[in-house]
Amino acid sequence: MALYPKLIMDALATVTYAGTKKNLVESQMVADQPAISAPQHEGEKWRVKVVLEFPRDTDPFLKSTVKAAEAAIKYHCGDDVEVEIETEFKSKPRPEVGQLLPGVKNIVAVSSGKGGVGKSTVAANLAIALARLGYSVGLLDCDIFGPSIPKMFDVEDERPYAIKADGRDLICPIEQYGVKMLSIGFFVSPTTATLWRGGMATSALKQLIADADWGSLDYFILDTPPGTSDIHLTLLQTLAITGAVIVSTPQQVALADARKGIDMYRNDKVNVPILGLVENMAWFTPAELPENRYYIFGREGCKQLAEEMGLPLLAQIPLVQGICDSGDQGRPAALNVDTMTGQAFINLAQAVVTVVNRRNKEQPKTKIVGVKK
Repeated sequence: MALYPKLIMDALATVTYAGTKKNLVESQMVADQPAISAPQHEGEKWRVKVVLEFPRDTDPFLKSTVKAAEAAIKYHCGDDVEVEIETEFKSKPRPEVGQLLPGVKNIVAVSSGKGGVGKSTVAANLAIALARLGYSVGLLDCDIFGPSIPKMFDVEDERPYAIKADGRDLICPIEQYGVKMLSIGFFVSPTTATLWRGGMATSALKQLIADADWGSLDYFILDTPPGTSDIHLTLLQTLAITGAVIVSTPQQVALADARKGIDMYRNDKVNVPILGLVENMAWFTPAELPENRYYIFGREGCKQLAEEMGLPLLAQIPLVQGICDSGDQGRPAALNVDTMTGQAFINLAQAVVTVVNRRNKEQPKTKIVGVKK
């Protein structure tokens, strides 16, 4: 038996690559001419080496394609042939965990134990307020199943595009109001439910972090989903989070869940510092009676929790119709610093800068949570 390159190429031409629906030869995935080594001694086998080039190292069809190529060569050349298949990638491999976002100075997770407390509103306005203070800011919508950032920034119709940077294909974040942002909401229909299992959601989140051109940022704000879930664990295992801001209303039910959120970050295996608490919907102030305060959800419950746990109360944000309206219209309140609510978010941003600087001076850098195998 004699082997020659055309025989190997004919074998590879019978293997379809699912990414293009064409065979490996038509898809131009055979990087070099197959290398063939004849046996030098009795009992040795013919050896075939093939190099296949895939679009990226995270290609979902990589393993199945390699196995199919190996099987096709053995089918055409005989089972006694030793087949070695190497893989190369058009895009450079994704940086390893721990080396992601090298240009980002501070990563702040905005969290809440309970949904409906205005966490995304706080995250969006905090990001804008930091940008208005002159900082470079990124905002990642980590709520895969209920993304709201695109609507709040009036960019629902925008679609991120890919750019070539550092030998990799990267997603270019959408920029609005001086804030770079990404959300799964840019890639799915706003009227269709995202019916994904946990693994798909966390994979999408990792891609928004690792495969995006975030560049240099002073602050990278994570708008996390409510509760403690796979998404939070993925963030903790992917990024060294500088600190967390916990958002709650003064209501006791919300405060009970806020305690769980605090406990998650303070867990011995996590050790992410709590930068402070934000009491949202602290009181209701009617537009026609700006001096009046009505404590609809209780009075200073979040302030009391902050004192109990020895944490800073970063801000008390009133319940004002203008905050809701501005978010729905895609013009967050922090854009107008001349209003009471706009100034409240500027004050919050200044408080966050202060506690982050103190944290960085007094505490070591957060370590990424290890993954048990």
